[in-house]
Amino acid sequence: MSVLGVIKRSFKWLDIESFKILFDTYVKPHLEYCVQAWCPYYKKDINCLEKVQIRATKLISNITHLPYHLRLQKLNLIIAE
Repeated sequence: MSVLGVIKRSFKWLDIESFKILFDTYVKPHLEYCVQAWCPYYKKDINCLEKVQIRATKLISNITHLPYHLRLQKLNLIIAE
């Protein structure tokens, strides 16, 4: 969440392309770090990771009004199960 706060304070306005670059560079590595060994099995652990992604998708001003699943589709962040 602190990385998202830095991004929010540093950029007044984000478009989708610049968000993807910032998200892939600064946020995603923190979310994916050692996830294969950790394997978030419990719902509370998954929700903790998901909360960060929900907040990250709200940084883009022109898609904030959309529901979360539509924001994920628009940003191509949906992970195939």
